Amino acid sequence: MPNAFGGYDETPQSMVKVMEEWCNNGWVNIVGGCCGTTPEHIEAFVAMAERFEPRVPSLGRDVPRFSGLEPLLIRPNSNFVNVGERTNVTGSRKFAKLIKEDNYEAALTVARQQVEGGAQMIDVNMDEGMLDGEAAMVKFLNLMASEPDIARLPVMVDSSKWSVIEAGLKCLQGKSVVNSISLKEGEAVFKHQAKLIRRYGAAVVVMAFDEEGQATRFERRTQIAQRAYNILVDDIGFKSQDIIFDPNILTVATGIEEHNSYAVDFIKATQWIKKHLPGTLVSGGVSNISFSFRGNDPVREAMHSAFLYHAIKAGMDMGIVNAGMLEVYEDIPKDLLEHVEDVLLNRRANATERLVSFAENVKAKDKSPEKLLAWREQAVDERLKYALVKGITDYLEEDLEEARPNYDKTLSIIEGPLMAGMNVVGDLFGEGKMFLPQVVKSARVMKKAVAYLLPYLEAEKVLGEGARKSAGKILMATVKGDVHDIGKNIVGVVLACNNYEIIDLGVMVSSDKILAEAIAQKVDIIGLSGLITPSLDEMVHVAREMNRQGFHLPLLIGGATTSKAHTAVKISPAYHGDTVHVLDASRSVEVVSKLLSNEHRPSYSKAIKEEYALVRERYQSYDRKLISLAEARENRPQLSFNPSTPAQLGVYSLDHYDLKILRERIDWTPFFIAWELSGRYPNIFDDPHKGEEAKKLFQDANAMLDKLIEQQSLRARAVYGIFEANSQGDDIEVYRQAKQVATFYSLRQQSEKRSGQANYALADFIAPKSSVQDYLGAFAVSIHGAEALAKAYEADHDDYNAIMVKVLADRLAEAFAEHLHERLRKEFWGYAKDENFSNEDIIREHYQGIRPAPGYPSQPDHTEKATIWQLLEVEKHTGMVLSEHYAMSPAASVSGLYFAHPESKYFAIQKLNREQVLDYAKRKGMSLAETERWLAPYLAYEPSELPSE
Repeated sequence: MPNAFGGYDETPQSMVKVMEEWCNNGWVNIVGGCCGTTPEHIEAFVAMAERFEPRVPSLGRDVPRFSGLEPLLIRPNSNFVNVGERTNVTGSRKFAKLIKEDNYEAALTVARQQVEGGAQMIDVNMDEGMLDGEAAMVKFLNLMASEPDIARLPVMVDSSKWSVIEAGLKCLQGKSVVNSISLKEGEAVFKHQAKLIRRYGAAVVVMAFDEEGQATRFERRTQIAQRAYNILVDDIGFKSQDIIFDPNILTVATGIEEHNSYAVDFIKATQWIKKHLPGTLVSGGVSNISFSFRGNDPVREAMHSAFLYHAIKAGMDMGIVNAGMLEVYEDIPKDLLEHVEDVLLNRRANATERLVSFAENVKAKDKSPEKLLAWREQAVDERLKYALVKGITDYLEEDLEEARPNYDKTLSIIEGPLMAGMNVVGDLFGEGKMFLPQVVKSARVMKKAVAYLLPYLEAEKVLGEGARKSAGKILMATVKGDVHDIGKNIVGVVLACNNYEIIDLGVMVSSDKILAEAIAQKVDIIGLSGLITPSLDEMVHVAREMNRQGFHLPLLIGGATTSKAHTAVKISPAYHGDTVHVLDASRSVEVVSKLLSNEHRPSYSKAIKEEYALVRERYQSYDRKLISLAEARENRPQLSFNPSTPAQLGVYSLDHYDLKILRERIDWTPFFIAWELSGRYPNIFDDPHKGEEAKKLFQDANAMLDKLIEQQSLRARAVYGIFEANSQGDDIEVYRQAKQVATFYSLRQQSEKRSGQANYALADFIAPKSSVQDYLGAFAVSIHGAEALAKAYEADHDDYNAIMVKVLADRLAEAFAEHLHERLRKEFWGYAKDENFSNEDIIREHYQGIRPAPGYPSQPDHTEKATIWQLLEVEKHTGMVLSEHYAMSPAASVSGLYFAHPESKYFAIQKLNREQVLDYAKRKGMSLAETERWLAPYLAYEPSELPSE
């Protein structure tokens, strides 16, 4: 038998000689399966091995490691890890809107933009009161898993509900991160969740909360971190590198003094954690720091960059960041940087007011002093309104003195021009045109005005002219389970400055305590606040308890996750009294004043109830009833068939297709959307805010296209085929020379339709087998080379062009699909030979026929792509491949079917009942569990079996 040692005799001495050569050359460090197994061999090996130092792995075991399809390692010299924040329904209006509209395909583009924008990890959050968080999380993560360019990144499963986190963990491959757990519900819950996270193989973000609430001071942040560390490492067995602490990035510059040290305390806590809890990581949600300046992007960008500059120096490893909201630290104007860092580092007592004033001056820097004082020429009531909106106190007393003789009662000044000013503030803040510090500053103007007028109010009371010292007593609380109270504090400040007495019970307040205090304090209104999604359920509970105990007080609902829709649908029906959602702090004054006004409350209460009834009605109308599969099939469209015989049958391929032709078919609107510049091309160029940037981007794109075409850097490949076909029920049989060679399976709409509307399936657009011979087309197109170009740009540290080439490749692939379809209609099939549409007409799909793709609304089953690949031999002709999740590679690829029927159209399947899914599974020869897995987002029932990942 030949030996494994290059011809040496199998003696201990010769084998050891070879082993020594191998070890000296660094070739091996272990040997198994040797034929030499005698005691002499073993003894010789041991003696030899003892002469060599053990190999030290180049990568230590204590390096934090995460992964999607690809690993992410955080070494001591690694750069800051950017966690993409836009796939978060609480942080991105665009993403939330897409998810609520069930437009998950478009929502995936948000994730893709995060990847292309440089995110190294993706944060996914579905905490919204009107969403089924578990279902939404599962559906989106499963869709992400089918997109290799997204799935290569680790996922941070983000939720305040444990059930949502666990549902997400069951979907994920690789090593993910849980965001987050905390000690707020005690050690037992904390340990239970931590054990499960460790069992799922994930890392964990630990928030600085405990039973007493949110940690805001340095001491509390570090105490909670130490306690959590001891539990996780000593009791649970977590590795320190799998622990990520979030010491709470909280909003600064709110106008409340105790918030001034929030940023400094985070930085100090980060330094302490890195020193005392070695191996752990530090993270945080960076955008929180600047929430008080929402709407002022330059200030927010500067705050984010400056904060990260100092936090990273202190040891911050990673963070949830919108890369588009970051300024280069060195590029921040020095005067702006000084004002920002004064706030972040708490270097001045008046830092907040200085930054607010500076931000306003930046906006008004082109105005002369004369123009800035032009408001002083207006009537006194308008001056008072202006002063309140702008937060100006310089002329307040003289304006109030000028106004007093104009009113019979001093109270009318408050209820007149001052309240009018507060209403303007509410509108501007709600529209994002005014910032939180300015609101607090406006409230201070109001407070000073009331204080100045108070002696006159008291005098009028003595004279019996009716002034009230307190406008009303309001009890406020952050509900049980929630520790967020900044918003509530702001509301309290605004209301107190409007002469309301505020009783703030704090955070984590039970319904029993809220209602007991309301009775004991004889309050006029109860206000509930919450930020996390579970707070919404607790608010419903409080409302039910108020109803059960016979309360009649108005109930106010506020907080970031709350909404008018949730209040109307979930909370209001649980309580017979007035229940009102308060959009923001400034609006609370208007709402409270109406609810406590004998004159205005009846009409306001009636209007709110009518409005909320309409909201409920609209919401319930979305819940469409499903009909049986037999009823749906009975309601199929009644179409006539007169198929056009194709000019050619069979499979054909195209290679090195001319990019200059495809360039003319590009739809540029999605290009701008990909760069987060929403607007229709070419109208976007006229947009007053983003038009100039859109023009620059367009110029860069065309310059790159010129280069790509000239250098032939990209290769356009395609394969298409036209076949004889007929429908058989909901299936489409494909024939070649009268022999069935493939079957495409379609799903049928099951939503109950109005009279005259049909329940569609794709098979409806193909003539039944019992009638005439019909035809079906299929295609696959791709743009090759973009990935290699992008990597070359990245290696040259040119992310802009790396992203640009990928976006252009996607646009060229879509253009190729559109152009190939045009040629098919006019040449290859020839059913529309005289077609003559402009590019805009083609983009708007004015032509005859459709090209639906598997995985999209008309046929949501991605596994149907496999039939296209088999029928067209796609990989052979184009080099395109399918992943195990049926994702196409290269990424710039499009595939689908061609239907020529004049009445064929796109439609959405929406929801499916178990009856159809079982029928579909039997037709395809798949198990029910596997079919349910692929159709999970469309199921209108709980699956009978959840396949293990």
